[in-house]
Amino acid sequence: MKIVHYATPIELARCYPLMCELRSKLADEAAFIAQAQRQQSQGYRLAGIEQDGRPVALAGYRLLENFIHGRFCYVDDLVTSATTRSQGLGAVLLNGLAEQAREQGCGRIVLDTALNNHRAQKFYQRVGYSALGLHFYRDLAEGENL
Repeated sequence: MKIVHYATPIELARCYPLMCELRSKLADEAAFIAQAQRQQSQGYRLAGIEQDGRPVALAGYRLLENFIHGRFCYVDDLVTSATTRSQGLGAVLLNGLAEQAREQGCGRIVLDTALNNHRAQKFYQRVGYSALGLHFYRDLAEGENL
C-alpha cells in the first residue's frame, strides 16, 4: 500500500472527515485546515493510506530531537476509518512512518494514548510498541495559580 502525504488546503480538506473520527472537538473544516497549516510550520506532516481515492488511515507526525529519545518521530494523530478498522492499515501506516523516520536518522517512534484507551494500547503492543512512561500535563487556564 502506498503512503501519501497531505499538505495543501485541498488535500487537507479531504482528510477532515476522517480526522473528525479521532478528534471530535474539531470545529469545522476551515478551522482544521488553518490549524494543520500552523502545525506544518512547526514540522507537522500528515500521511495516509487511501482506498477508492479517499483517505482511510491517517497519521500526523513530526520529526523531533530531545535528550530523552535523541532524534525521533512523534506521532500526534493516528486514525483508521470505522469502515476499514481491523484491516491492518494502522500497522502498515506506522511501519511506513518507521521506514521514513529511519531514513531521516531517527532511532525511535514515540506516541501517546489515553490511559483508558485499552484498545489502542493493545494495538500498539501488538505492533511492537512498549509503554515507556506516563504523560503528564497541566492546563494553563487564565487566572489559574501557578
